[in-house]
Amino acid sequence: MRDVAQTAGVSVSTVANVLNNPAVVAPATRERVEEAMASLGFVRSGPARQLRGLPSRLVGSVTLDQANPFYAELNRGIEDRLDEAGCLVLACSTDMQPEKELRILRLLEEQSPRGLIVTPTGENLAELAAVSRRGTPVVLLDAVRGDLDLCAVGVDHEAGGRLAGEHLLGLGHRRIAFLSAARNVAPVRDRRSGLCAAVSEAGAPALIEMRMGVGDLFSGTEAAVSAFLALDDPPSAIVCLNDIAAVAMVRALERRGVRVPGDVSVMGYDDVPFAAHVQPALTTIRRAIRELGRVAADLLLAEGTATHRHQELVFPPELVVRATTAPPRDGSRPGSGRQS
Repeated sequence: MRDVAQTAGVSVSTVANVLNNPAVVAPATRERVEEAMASLGFVRSGPARQLRGLPSRLVGSVTLDQANPFYAELNRGIEDRLDEAGCLVLACSTDMQPEKELRILRLLEEQSPRGLIVTPTGENLAELAAVSRRGTPVVLLDAVRGDLDLCAVGVDHEAGGRLAGEHLLGLGHRRIAFLSAARNVAPVRDRRSGLCAAVSEAGAPALIEMRMGVGDLFSGTEAAVSAFLALDDPPSAIVCLNDIAAVAMVRALERRGVRVPGDVSVMGYDDVPFAAHVQPALTTIRRAIRELGRVAADLLLAEGTATHRHQELVFPPELVVRATTAPPRDGSRPGSGRQS
């Protein structure tokens, strides 16, 4: 910084202001300092900033699977907001493995980040609470905080499941199935709970349980479709745990000669960007994905300020009707008389 100051003909404090509070520096002076930085190849030191008591610019984002379009979109919301604040996001995937989550948390904590935004792998949040107590702010994303003194951002998933059920029941469906994963997290169980409640209150037959096989969402759906077609009285509508599973379900059914929505209606959950562009376009439950990420980032940036209070924000879901749901057809069972 002294070299930059000497080259630009300014004081070291002016260089510090250009780095940390540029709005207070005259534009011409700021430009001269920035040119000196460029000519000298100056790169600021993050550890040095922290030694001077300034907050880190690194934020960890820990989600279940970065390859899932939902989490990719969620991280865009986080990154958009933190970029405005001059922070860098380090995005990590736990692959729903508690042991991997613990390793990631420890590695991130060693870097003294400004904070962590975490979608937990399970409901035991003791380690996240411990991270917070040790001084690294934690914001829970798509999780319920319970009695923990942490910020949390989520969606009313039970209401989302109820919306899906009410839509299908309103179309006339009575036999409805729910496709869940081999291992379910709390948000998926809440969707199922809301769907069950809607079906029960309508006096329809009990919800049919369908579970994916082991594997990714596409390969795992094949086992569920085979079980579906083996039923004596298959459901006329299927609600899937998310949009990827719903698209996989539509494709697997159509490969077996079952038309969607002609024979079976299919619903997703999330409304990821591709949901409106697949054929047929996916009926789904929307949650404002990028907005969830931005709000989580806002809460993290507010940590440590004098007026900040931990809070839990819950967003309402929204029904988006497209082309994969329709009234149930009369007649023979799905796929009967068709080539698989």
